[in-house]
Amino acid sequence: MSDNHTDIARRNMVDSQILPNKVTDERIIDAMSDLPREKFLPNARRALAYADESVLIEDGRYMMQPMVLARLLETADLQPGNVALAIGCASGYGVAVLAKLADTVVAIEPDPGMRAKAERTLGELGIDNVAIVDGDLHEGHPTQAPFDVIYFDGAVPVVPDNIARQLGDGGRLVAVEMPAGRTVGSGVLVSHFGEAISKRDVFDASEHMLPGFEVEAAFSF
Repeated sequence: MSDNHTDIARRNMVDSQILPNKVTDERIIDAMSDLPREKFLPNARRALAYADESVLIEDGRYMMQPMVLARLLETADLQPGNVALAIGCASGYGVAVLAKLADTVVAIEPDPGMRAKAERTLGELGIDNVAIVDGDLHEGHPTQAPFDVIYFDGAVPVVPDNIARQLGDGGRLVAVEMPAGRTVGSGVLVSHFGEAISKRDVFDASEHMLPGFEVEAAFSF
């Protein structure tokens, strides 16, 4: 696609997928209007960059569908100065949008090829407030906790308790939960206030599972 075509496709994505779906945060709208989503995909799949669906990147890793990403970040209610943790980075698009809203983003990505590609693309776009680190997606990043916001760049059967507990007081975690056997899951918000951690469903969503999360123990409250 030419630059003109991608600009039109990006504008159409925002107008038809983001704005009609209860996304009102102008920072999210501006970020998704500006970021070239196609640059985070292999050349052969760039024509799908602005489709209303998740897009295969490679090796079973997917770019989240635009509306789901936007709704999750709207739900996270990012504030100036927030430090965010991303569970999964893949090619880096979701992390790039998150980086436009947070002061600092730490992204966990165990695949070295994905890390290298994401770092290169983020660098080309001048996004310099993201640190992509090697690690187990199941563990989060406890050495740098607590975080103001935690974002899952893909679905999980249920939010893991050990990662939810890496939220600081007043922290928010957003993820798509897809329990086993379900074809439609939920975008969920986990909140931490004082000693209490609570969770609520926010919207219906379907996404591809993050690697290694196909079977997960139940969240305990």
